[in-house]
Amino acid sequence: MARYLESLCKVCRRDGIKLFLKGERCYTPKCAIEKRNIPPGQHGAARKSKVSNFGLRLREKQKLRSMYGLLEKQFKGYFSKASRQQGVTGEELIKILESRLDHVVSRMGFCANHNMSRQYINHGHFLVNQKSVNIPSCILKEGDVISVKEKSRGIPQIKESMEQAKKRGISSWYQVDWDQYSGVFRRIPSREDVVLPVQEQLVVELYSK
Repeated sequence: MARYLESLCKVCRRDGIKLFLKGERCYTPKCAIEKRNIPPGQHGAARKSKVSNFGLRLREKQKLRSMYGLLEKQFKGYFSKASRQQGVTGEELIKILESRLDHVVSRMGFCANHNMSRQYINHGHFLVNQKSVNIPSCILKEGDVISVKEKSRGIPQIKESMEQAKKRGISSWYQVDWDQYSGVFRRIPSREDVVLPVQEQLVVELYSK
């Protein structure tokens, strides 16, 4: 399976905004955007090239891909699925991405970021509706219950992630019982609910060419 091996901090610096790809580090002064908010590379600070309309659309697509930890083939498949829905394509795309198991696990606070949640799901540490699931791309439905397997509840990284999530709080479309290591995906969030530094309409325009 293909993996993204480049530094995640470079991705944020390239776009000049926090994409929250490294979990708790992104909330501290160690964040790359806090330390040096310039594009990566030897001449990053001096780079002021004009961006074309195509370049703007491409960067929006890359940002969205990075925020959900997807490769191009996966992302294009979700876009194709969203374009067949009855709603607005860009909004439907966000709803699909927000329903991925790896995203929900990290946003509920059981894992610090997408990379960690994807790894732990692959290793079989989570249940969905009391059934073991090891597919990070599994699309959840409203009312699905996600829980940490009992034998996995002592993993230090999971406990640490949960402690940090308790301090920050979680989104209203999740309901988490910290004592039971479980949470409910209460509803699929609307576009207005999800705060993303992305103009998804530009992504739609990119793929519509």
